[in-house]
Amino acid sequence: MKFSLFILSIFSGSILFAQGTEPNVKEGQFTFDTDRPFTLLELEKEEEPIVTKKKKPKRKVFYGIKTKKKFTRRGYGDKVTLELFYVLKKPDVPNTFARDIYYYDYKRAEVRKVEKFDPKKGVLLHGPYKKLIGLSVVEEGIYYKGTRHGRWMRHNTQDLLEDKEKYYKGWPKESRITYYDPAERKKIKEITPVEYNEKEGYYYLLHENGVVAVRGEYRFNEKVGDWIENYPNGKRKRIITYPKEPFEKEIKPFLRKEWDDKGKEIYSK
Repeated sequence: MKFSLFILSIFSGSILFAQGTEPNVKEGQFTFDTDRPFTLLELEKEEEPIVTKKKKPKRKVFYGIKTKKKFTRRGYGDKVTLELFYVLKKPDVPNTFARDIYYYDYKRAEVRKVEKFDPKKGVLLHGPYKKLIGLSVVEEGIYYKGTRHGRWMRHNTQDLLEDKEKYYKGWPKESRITYYDPAERKKIKEITPVEYNEKEGYYYLLHENGVVAVRGEYRFNEKVGDWIENYPNGKRKRIITYPKEPFEKEIKPFLRKEWDDKGKEIYSK
């Protein structure tokens, strides 16, 4: 799949507030007219390359990127936990808005999951991954520059399948994406994370000039935490705070701060 999550895009539907007054924040204020959404799974099928001649794959090269093999080991005897994986040979950063980034931490000598990756602390996982407890494979999948990619499967120690998920570069494949140019699909307008038919993960709405207009997180189909809106020039516009945990219906969302397009604060609670 060759569309890039770095190509961004117009936030309409903003709500004007009088300076010094507290707005009544309502669900759905970040909505706007979009083109028909595509799913990542649908796009992947459309853009699947036609292979005319099979070539012998190069060792330790995945998606055209060179890697090196690593492993971690914890515990003893039949309870030992072993992780087998590959990491990028050259330092790099994730090229996606995905929430979960996986890397090998040099200091801790372990695989870690973070939201913000610091290249000084480690190197991104890239390529096949396998986790074993004793002789049983309990998890396996593949990474693409620190994000889960393709099919991931989890088993218990009796080799019974517990879960199976599909990703595209960190995004669940049910996720929806819309474009300003639906025919060419080069300017992304909106990315809605969807997993098991529920919104789950980071949501992005983008200005047409490439600046993130709105960023927020869904958990179990509910908005949580701070949802941040920006002006097309990149300056912060407002922060709307939702409950920290989903289903806290007694806590209502509220406008926490607002700025003008020059960066001057015009409202604070």
